[in-house]
Amino acid sequence: MVLGTTGLEGITATQSTISSIVQETLTYKGINIDELANNASFEEVIYLLWYGVLPKKSALFQMKVDLVDYGELPEEILVLLKSLPSTAHPMDTLRTMVSALGLLDSEGKEVNLETNLKKALKIQARIATIVAAIQRVRDGKEILFPKTEYSFAQNFLYMLKGSEPDEIAVQAFNKALILHADHELNASTFSARVTVATLSNIYAGIVSAIGTLSGPLHGGANEAVMEMLEEIKEVDNVESYIYQALAEKRKIMGFGHRVYRTGDPRAKHLEEMSKKLTHLTGQKKLYKMSIKIEEIITREKGLLPNVDFYSATVYQSLGIQRDLFTPIFAISRTAGWTAHILEQYENNRLIRPRAEYIGPQKREYIPIELR
Repeated sequence: MVLGTTGLEGITATQSTISSIVQETLTYKGINIDELANNASFEEVIYLLWYGVLPKKSALFQMKVDLVDYGELPEEILVLLKSLPSTAHPMDTLRTMVSALGLLDSEGKEVNLETNLKKALKIQARIATIVAAIQRVRDGKEILFPKTEYSFAQNFLYMLKGSEPDEIAVQAFNKALILHADHELNASTFSARVTVATLSNIYAGIVSAIGTLSGPLHGGANEAVMEMLEEIKEVDNVESYIYQALAEKRKIMGFGHRVYRTGDPRAKHLEEMSKKLTHLTGQKKLYKMSIKIEEIITREKGLLPNVDFYSATVYQSLGIQRDLFTPIFAISRTAGWTAHILEQYENNRLIRPRAEYIGPQKREYIPIELR
């Protein structure tokens, strides 16, 4: 059958119960993203994506305990992390470290549900520790591990900064984690499912997903947004910068989405957090520039902000290095990646599409002496 499309746009590749985008509304297991963003903890969302229901108090408590316990890194991983080039992009380092985690896991190659859920917990916990540790190593500081009294969001900010995080910062980061946790069959999720459909292990699936996310057409948009804001420098420079960029047909990152036509439902939450955090941290200028850019792009191009646009100023306000923005996305999206991997294993079939051949026809082999 000829699909007549590139990039598989509009093609339904599988059935899933994890997240949906229907009539521009994003849900996780049928619960609207707005309800989860405003009320849930990231740990509740992890549980929801993996088990299909919100956890009771005892189950949530156990998940928090497990995430802290598994958050410590094996000594071999610490040695490897410190040996890698400090000039490497954190996404490349993260990909390498997750691959190494799989190598060291004695149950790494097993694919039954019980061990996969255990490995999912390990990966979810340790990815957060690794991303924070990447920055700690670059700064020449001691690597920190999670504390039992902290939430997942608190622990990441603590492991990154080495001090107790501000409550508003924790709330903002928890919300950002929830908003990025899953997004149907995006490129990195699809690559994870393709990988484990061969019955390779869960670590291989996550490594594939991280590799896919590292490409600038999937991850990295919020890094580019922050770079743009730093180039603009002042609110008064926004108009001339954006109009020149449009005249030169340069892409303004953080706007539009292949799936959403009337606006990314996650963007409003990040815009609200950006406003609060930039005011709290004395960086109001960043928010004002962002608002002005949004006004121009919406007016001139009819495009609305996506999840990446305001997440840039949220992370900047939290004091996070720009090249950690995408690895932090990976921390959050691991919840969704692992949920999809578990679902793929549950009803597996090798993912092997066909390609429509459009090359030359009926050619003959020409001996080398006649070429």
